[in-house]
Amino acid sequence: MKGIKKWYALYTAPRSEKRVKERLDGVGVECWLPLHRSAHIWSDRVKMVEVPLFSSYIFVHCEESELRPLLTINGVSKIVYYDGAPAVVRDKEIEVIRKFLEKASEHTLCLGDEVEVVCGTLKNVSGKIQRIKRNYLALFLEQLGATVCVKLNTVLKKRTSLR
Repeated sequence: MKGIKKWYALYTAPRSEKRVKERLDGVGVECWLPLHRSAHIWSDRVKMVEVPLFSSYIFVHCEESELRPLLTINGVSKIVYYDGAPAVVRDKEIEVIRKFLEKASEHTLCLGDEVEVVCGTLKNVSGKIQRIKRNYLALFLEQLGATVCVKLNTVLKKRTSLR
């Protein structure tokens, strides 16, 4: 008799979530690795990369009896337990994470994006992103013909009008 498939969390080796997902896909295990886009900054460039939302975790959709063999997959460290049993992640929680990522993807900032400063001395001034540094942006303000530095959390991406 077949058991009921549920979502479970696996703990992976550090920075190996993507490789573990590939291996799980390769053996036919339904899995999900929530990824989000993040600006990674090097000395000479900024690049948007997809990184795991939860470091060292991946979700698998399977029967509880199928969990233990997954420990043999390279990169899987352990099954996440809660109260002495494998931790079940409810479908509702998986859906909330999916919706969060969907909403968050609408708010990513990239070089060249038009943003508006929403607070501070430059409130309501618009500019184009020239550089992204950890918590700051370099914006070119066409109205002033100048580049200024503003905190990342003080700007919102301008919506493009379809009219």
